[in-house]
Amino acid sequence: MAQIAVIGTGYVGLTTGACFAHLGHGVVCLDVDAHKVARLNSGEIPILEDQLPELVKQGMTSGRLTFTTETAEAVGGAEFAFLCVPTPQSESGEADLTYVEMAAREIAPHIPRDSVVVNKSTVPVGSTRVVERAMRRSDVHVVSNPEFLREGTAVHDFLNPDRVVVGGDDQAAAMRVAELYAGTKAPVVVTDAASAEMIKYAANAFLATKISFVNAVATICEGVGADIRDVVRGMGYDKRIGHDFLRPGPGWGGSCFPKDTTALLRIAEQADYRFDLLEGVIAANLGQFDRTAERIAAGLTAGETVAVWGLTFKALTDDLRDSPSLEIVRRLLKKGLRVQAFDPTVSGNLAVIPEVVITDSELRACDGASVLAVLTEWENFRWVDPSEVANRLSTRRVVDGRNLLDRSVWRSAGFDYQGIGR
Repeated sequence: MAQIAVIGTGYVGLTTGACFAHLGHGVVCLDVDAHKVARLNSGEIPILEDQLPELVKQGMTSGRLTFTTETAEAVGGAEFAFLCVPTPQSESGEADLTYVEMAAREIAPHIPRDSVVVNKSTVPVGSTRVVERAMRRSDVHVVSNPEFLREGTAVHDFLNPDRVVVGGDDQAAAMRVAELYAGTKAPVVVTDAASAEMIKYAANAFLATKISFVNAVATICEGVGADIRDVVRGMGYDKRIGHDFLRPGPGWGGSCFPKDTTALLRIAEQADYRFDLLEGVIAANLGQFDRTAERIAAGLTAGETVAVWGLTFKALTDDLRDSPSLEIVRRLLKKGLRVQAFDPTVSGNLAVIPEVVITDSELRACDGASVLAVLTEWENFRWVDPSEVANRLSTRRVVDGRNLLDRSVWRSAGFDYQGIGR
């Protein structure tokens, strides 16, 4: 088994390290945040991710997984070093490679010759060259190995991937990286670095396109009296289309889709191509935020209260980055409305939007509110008794932005129930 260094312990890095240790490799995770490393070494997992605490504990108990702030300790004996650092969106819309370059320079003096440095972070086409220049080590190989992990199911996705993609100019080095995943028995695509990097952006842009498309179709369904659930069911049985990512909602967001779609637009510009289709996908998503906010605010006046269920960008994660729920909440606040919200992962003050009142239960969020808006698909919301909600709201009105609730049950309880595309 191989000796692996993982640089960065965020969603991607921590999952990558724990899963590689589970596959039998020796893994040292490096992070500059001493407090986070101390928490990890004490068994505390700083993010919400299904199965991850168990895998981290298992890896630490076996001795295959350790955490450190010392670069030499992490990479001094590594055969592979995975760069799993943030690549935030820059002001121009491109991915900012500052952290990638810093990490490459940091490990360069310590990593052994003939080792392989792996870009695991989502990076623009040509980023292997950026890492090579930053490291100034001709005796070290650099390849791209994009991640396809969904928050909330990241461990499952790593251990049961649809495919493993590895790209590099040195095919032997790329194959060495591919062999690390042998325990997953997944199809392997070995290609050049540019193609591997494009696969990641193209995949995310296509998934975002499916969501924007189904949201647009849902709007049409509302106008013609069709039910989007039946429409999607009929579409999804076509093997060329499939059911995945055909669920209408308040819009797409999260840590990947917004920045990756914008980054792909910049990549297209650099290739002298105007990507009108993708521009339309992004514009349609912004329009979905607006439509959802308008629907919630319909008939309300400034000062009235909206109850919001769900703030994270999706269920089973505590990630608020570019959450559609927050985009809609901001629009409601701009209309002069008050917002009381509940999310299973949020307590205290919501730092990103301090005006929002955070409550400790679904029902408390409804106290005195004029309308209930369901914006994240947490499963426990489905089972709340509508009669209890009715006793808290000033008006029996619910906007179900996720089509999560049982429409017939809520309408039987006297609610004006409005879903998406229904």
